[in-house]
Amino acid sequence: MSDDHRPIQPATRVPLRTIAREWTRLGCIGFGGPPTHIALLRRMCVEERRWIEAKEFEDGIAATNLLPGPASTQLAIFCAWRLRGVVGGVLGGVCFIVPGLVLILALSTLFLASRPPNWVIGAAAGAGAAVPAVALRAASGLVPASWKRIGTQKAQRVRWALYALVGGTAAATIGPYLVVVLLACGLIEIAIRRATPPRTAASAGAFIPALVVHTAAIGGLGALAWVALKVGALSYGGGFVIVPLMQHDAVTAYHWMTGAQFLNAVALGQITPGPVVQTVAVVGYAAAGVGGGLLAALIAFTPSFVFVLVGGPRFDQIRANRSFQAFLTGAGPAVIGAIAGSAIPLGLSLQQLWQIPVLVGAVLWLFAARRGVVSGLLIAGVVGVALALAGVPI
Repeated sequence: MSDDHRPIQPATRVPLRTIAREWTRLGCIGFGGPPTHIALLRRMCVEERRWIEAKEFEDGIAATNLLPGPASTQLAIFCAWRLRGVVGGVLGGVCFIVPGLVLILALSTLFLASRPPNWVIGAAAGAGAAVPAVALRAASGLVPASWKRIGTQKAQRVRWALYALVGGTAAATIGPYLVVVLLACGLIEIAIRRATPPRTAASAGAFIPALVVHTAAIGGLGALAWVALKVGALSYGGGFVIVPLMQHDAVTAYHWMTGAQFLNAVALGQITPGPVVQTVAVVGYAAAGVGGGLLAALIAFTPSFVFVLVGGPRFDQIRANRSFQAFLTGAGPAVIGAIAGSAIPLGLSLQQLWQIPVLVGAVLWLFAARRGVVSGLLIAGVVGVALALAGVPI
């Protein structure tokens, strides 16, 4: 076995109580999404404690970015796994996730109450109005790396644009089958790069829509479990790509929440520490109370633990696999298009005219002023509170 493919051995051995304390601290202060999470992990593990070498940390970022699901959460699991193996990975991941989960469920009880205070409704409507702008910001941040990855040939750039267009159209029109579209784009790119059609494309294309329809017919906790699994196991590019799919399931298919409440759920996923995948806990709460929220979170985050703890020793091989790389090259632009396209159904969920200028202001805040997502959502929420207190219809 060559040096490049030897299983990675644990680095510095750190007490489990230290992992529990430090990863809980990161879970409490990790506002701002993946960039903040990565910066905090790098500062602690590489710069201050010197538990992990810088190159190894960067390799961990690269490897987790190849996996579906919340990459920064997977990086937190990976770092803890490097320090204390499987037990450390599980402990670190749980401690990183739980603070944000507790907070978002607590806020869910307030924002999804049957008769919330007027100012709470105003805050939710204001923050919700900014969510479509956040989706566009999330998509734009992924463009440079994906555009570079596809290649420099004209045919490759055309394929990138087509994949993005197909993903955006699917997110705006056929949300329940978005996963199928993403898989198809990845499989097409594999076929093109191999110059032969992938053998599994037809079976995957037939199996997944059938599974979606069959599970949709089950309803109840079975449907909630399927929605959460899609978020955790199939969200290439982060949780935002599953927003249109979650919106269809939560609002249209099962009527767990209204369109406005779903906007609130996405906003809560942005302003609380942890990944936007936490949004699925709000959907779970709307479907089945606190138990539903905990079930949805458990199912959504489980794939991340499996991917890292099982695949961690093989990250080098995964990164070197040409078929895997080709799949991500094709699915990546489709993901970007889907995230941008999700802004359309999210925008159509706005119910009041005053939310339109709030949305415009959020676009200017995020793109023209280049300010942060959390601050933009908080400002939009404050505007909503002020309008509610002023007697404006909300």
